[in-house]
Amino acid sequence: MTDFSTYQSPFTWRYGSPAMRRIWSEQHKRLLWRRIWVALAEVQAGYGLVSPEQAADLRAHMDEINVERAFEIEAEIQHDLMAEVRTFAEQAALGGGIIHLGATSMDVEDNADALRLRESLDLTLSALSSLLRTLGRLIEQWADIPLIAFTHLQPAEPSTLGYRLAQYAQDLLEDFEALSRQRSAVRGKGFKGAVGSGASYAELIGVDKLVEFEQSLSEKLGLPFYPVATQTYPRKQDYSVVAALAALAQSLYKMAFDLRLLQSPPLGELSEPFGSKQVGSSAMPFKRNPIRAEKINSLGRYLAQLPRLAWDNAAHSLLERTLDDSANRRALLPEAFLAADEMLKTMQSILDGLRVNETAIQRNLDVYGPFAATERVLMAAVKTGADRQVLHEAIREQAMKAWEVVQRGGANPLVGQIIRDEEIRSYLAEDEIRELMDYAGHVGDAPERARALARLIRLKVESDRT
Repeated sequence: MTDFSTYQSPFTWRYGSPAMRRIWSEQHKRLLWRRIWVALAEVQAGYGLVSPEQAADLRAHMDEINVERAFEIEAEIQHDLMAEVRTFAEQAALGGGIIHLGATSMDVEDNADALRLRESLDLTLSALSSLLRTLGRLIEQWADIPLIAFTHLQPAEPSTLGYRLAQYAQDLLEDFEALSRQRSAVRGKGFKGAVGSGASYAELIGVDKLVEFEQSLSEKLGLPFYPVATQTYPRKQDYSVVAALAALAQSLYKMAFDLRLLQSPPLGELSEPFGSKQVGSSAMPFKRNPIRAEKINSLGRYLAQLPRLAWDNAAHSLLERTLDDSANRRALLPEAFLAADEMLKTMQSILDGLRVNETAIQRNLDVYGPFAATERVLMAAVKTGADRQVLHEAIREQAMKAWEVVQRGGANPLVGQIIRDEEIRSYLAEDEIRELMDYAGHVGDAPERARALARLIRLKVESDRT
């Protein structure tokens, strides 16, 4: 039960999934530490450094995490890892005396962090693949529905809803591929001792056995190691992972920001789900605020700042190691993943209940679509011999008159104006102009491109899962 009588991070209970919080919990961290100590003892047993019985005793007590007892010891000795060593040793009477033999703290902590990075990336990729599959279905569902597209926040030309969704999906697919590469690239420090030279292990087993010794541990933990490390694994790894998470946040941020704009009543084309008992405002009962999209943007801004901190940790790690990254990494790594986790979870809930207002889409298209269709009229007239610059001016004048009508709330009169314009009619017949001004079909190959991306998503995501 969360203790609300003291400060709790919002990530402790509000943001992120229970699965992601479990990975970054004290309980799980200490279990990984113990798993590493057991692996070390079992490999050392093969070299005659410890007895098989001692290693077995450690394994038998590996899961008996007692955080409270470890905190009691830490309060006295001021070293969290050694406090866990002593807690473990109290439980394992036979094996306790050989825990951590030859190791330095970061042989344990950094390998555990690498394992947590991989577990967290697995969860992130799973959530992202689900989101991509949902987007793929929506792209196919709305591939042909025309809408007015915007540039500079001004109505431009028609596109389709499926193609707009495909823009977001394409960015997220790149994030999926980048995060997949990061997952494959994660490496632990290995077992190289206080400055990375392996000297302590060489004293125990000899220099000539160090490579095979470390390889055995790599295989036992299922974790590749950096060939070169100092007291820690290179902090560049943290930067690369956090930067990839920030890139994911950027894609989700843009999607959520656009949704906030599109949910505004003057546009009203898309909106996030709104529960039947949901309260939008304490003061204004009618409000339907886009709180899910706003939360994504808020967490995205936070996550976007974290690569800077990870950069500093890597750049300021002087010589073989300094400790000035230790305190902030306790928050940096878990909160980067928990922020991304909450953003993905929230966007999934939005897409699962996404509301598409086809009436508003058609209304906006009818208001602004005729302006875009004039480009077709211009090109057709030039093909018949018209002077492009003269026709451009004629169409521009009619468009400005129609824009004034639209701004006053009237229906767009542009089609009729173009038909009645003598300069334009001297090159194009009325029925030809009407056909050219059919703006709903002026979407190029957007539907086909949208569907192609949906197919690519299925191919990439499904192949990655297998």
